[in-house]
Amino acid sequence: MAITGRTALLTALGMVAVLVHPAVSTVFWWLLVVAALVGVDLWLAPSTESVAAERSPVRPVRLGESSSSMLTVRNTGNRTVRGAVRDAWQPSAGAGVTRMALRLRPGEQARQVIELTPTRRGDRSADRLTVRTAGPLGLALRQRSREVPGVVRALPSFPSRRHLPSRMAQLRQLDGRSAVRIRGQGTEFDSLRDYVDGDDVRSIDWRATARRQRPVVRTWQPERDRHIVILLDTSRTSAARIGDGTRLDAGMDAALLLTALASRAGDRVDFLAGDRRIRARVTGISDRAELMHTVINAMAPLESALVEANWRGLIGAEGVIPKRRSLVVLITPLEPAAIQEGLLPVLATAATRHRVILASVADPGIRAMSTQRGTAAEVYDASAAERTELLRLDTRTALERLGVTVLDEEPDALPLALVDHYLLLKSGGLL
Repeated sequence: MAITGRTALLTALGMVAVLVHPAVSTVFWWLLVVAALVGVDLWLAPSTESVAAERSPVRPVRLGESSSSMLTVRNTGNRTVRGAVRDAWQPSAGAGVTRMALRLRPGEQARQVIELTPTRRGDRSADRLTVRTAGPLGLALRQRSREVPGVVRALPSFPSRRHLPSRMAQLRQLDGRSAVRIRGQGTEFDSLRDYVDGDDVRSIDWRATARRQRPVVRTWQPERDRHIVILLDTSRTSAARIGDGTRLDAGMDAALLLTALASRAGDRVDFLAGDRRIRARVTGISDRAELMHTVINAMAPLESALVEANWRGLIGAEGVIPKRRSLVVLITPLEPAAIQEGLLPVLATAATRHRVILASVADPGIRAMSTQRGTAAEVYDASAAERTELLRLDTRTALERLGVTVLDEEPDALPLALVDHYLLLKSGGLL
């Protein structure tokens, strides 16, 4: 039940009666009359059960963009319904106008479009739908809340996708490039073309040259059908905030750019995310459009867990890393304690069989802190920052001794550094 402004106004009018007949009984009888009118009005109000509601599916949307929820309300009773409907959503769903006035004759329906602009990645749910029906006097409202399920999935924003066209252009330049640039074991023969000044004489195909009576060289294309395994760390170290997001968000951005480029290059990409256990897994998808769609949807509900990563369980799980030589990309912060205790012993074995890259999201705040020494407090902060950097450098050195390539870049630079290194390996036939 709810009362309206008319009830408050009617109660206030009782002051006139009190001025005419100032007595306690006047107040009592006036309030009794108001309560009786409210009770009658509430009894005459249509039942909230006569208002049926359903919601159409809400399409997923990238974080920062907008989607909409269509709510249909229908009067299933035999009386005209006047009132209002409020469609509640989680605050992070970014719902716009959620209230709708109702005046429905029997059998009529009304629709409400609610704009949703999520402010957090993941599944943002509708809470409850509250229906109010008014009586003929407009003094009281029947009210009931019910569940009308609705979910909008906020996908990772993927800001680095703007760099994909330029890296695709670099990838196309590798196709047909002469062996003077990519000659080596593992490159794949593509076609023949006439010799031009500057070509390496070692790329000349002497049999074709004899047949055509002019110098002919072999051209090569980048290696295809290589296996790339991307492991995204969702443990406690990924929860640290850097700028407007977290390390986990920045790691997702790098993983998506590499997945998009590698799938277009004809390589097989597997994606896993986890901490003590595997939280998301995408394997065995060859169609690149389906792969990107599946990986993005698998990333959407991921959240950092405040536990240590079990790298032995993740990397050693059945089917995670194939037996054939692969490119293994670990997206995890370069945190000395976490890596030295949990990851180094595992990488000592994995790096002997696979090419391993560790991609770390660096905190620009730490690097900036080490340069500010104007006050005594800033000097202490700079000392702590320098010590952190030295520990990170020692950890990086230990990883590189195992044959692991370490990319430690700030959030905006890490996706580009990762795909550029991938292109470098691909151009050299080193995958």
